[in-house]
Amino acid sequence: MQLDFFPSRTLTLYLAKMFVVRIVAVLVMLVLVLLALDLLSATGKILEAAGNGQAEIMRYAGLRLPQLVSRFLPYSVLLATLITLVTLNQNSEVVAMKAAGLSAHQVLFPLLLTAAVVSLLSFAFNERVVTRANASLKAWESVQYGPIPATEAGGTSVRSNVYLTDGPNILSAATLMGTGDDIVLSNVTWYERTPSGIIRQQVRSARATYAAPGWRLEQPQRFDVAGAISETLPPLVVGEGLTPDRIMLQSVDPDAQSFWELGATIDAFDAAGRNTDEMRAKWWHRLSGPLSALLMPLLGSIAAFGLARSGQLFVRAIIGMALGFAYFVVDNAALAMGSFGGYPPLLAAWAPFFLFLLLGETVLIRTEE
Repeated sequence: MQLDFFPSRTLTLYLAKMFVVRIVAVLVMLVLVLLALDLLSATGKILEAAGNGQAEIMRYAGLRLPQLVSRFLPYSVLLATLITLVTLNQNSEVVAMKAAGLSAHQVLFPLLLTAAVVSLLSFAFNERVVTRANASLKAWESVQYGPIPATEAGGTSVRSNVYLTDGPNILSAATLMGTGDDIVLSNVTWYERTPSGIIRQQVRSARATYAAPGWRLEQPQRFDVAGAISETLPPLVVGEGLTPDRIMLQSVDPDAQSFWELGATIDAFDAAGRNTDEMRAKWWHRLSGPLSALLMPLLGSIAAFGLARSGQLFVRAIIGMALGFAYFVVDNAALAMGSFGGYPPLLAAWAPFFLFLLLGETVLIRTEE
């Protein structure tokens, strides 16, 4: 195997340009189709909110677009790899490069270099754009696509779908605004349960504020489960064991935090003695996820080699596609296992990457031999 990965500057630029054009074309096609399908299912819910119209639909599309780009960029790299390599093989360009003395690694290296650049851009895009889109969209969805309450001066961005436990009881809120003693919870439900977990009554309120201790529900509506009786109560204080610091810890959304913010949150959870396996798995996956684009040329390389006229080119392309999609299946399964403690977080995030890296390299070396 030759170690000179850049035997020709012209050839490197030619292959990289061809690869980039196909990545962009496939990504645009996938995102537009999936965004159109997503809008078909979400438009009705958006327009149900009073005052919503075309501007809100476009706003939803703008928030969903970064999520779709981030999720399907690795798939686009995989499909672009197969299209590029099959085209080169059909036109006998791979045969010409091999006849000129290039190894399989040298043929593939411009694609790997391009994929590495795509991985870096993907990481930056996720940190600067996708996390903010996740936070904004979840906060908007939590108020059923209605107006999002403005945060108070000095507060943080709105957090959505807050779920807190106080002994056997549960306090849930659609949104959380502010920090410390100035926290305001909206669309609050308090579930009072027996020690065995059976709900005795639930209390709903449009707003709750910190009462030091506990949380004061404004104009609460109580429903007694045993008697099936509903009644309006005066302001009620619940959840006296829930402090603002505890609420801020429990209401963290890892998908809405950047890599460095999530790292600080993990340190805070460790200091509080809380389990951090799920967040650590996602923290490590912030690095291994974008790097999946680097694997795609390696896994799809089987489509580049072998004579096109042998009739096996289509089969080789199918094998390359199967290897690529198998990686995504294994990666998602490992991340799920790491989230609930089945795998150590580091193993859950990195084991699929290195497993398929070795598999792809094995296939390429066997092909070269």
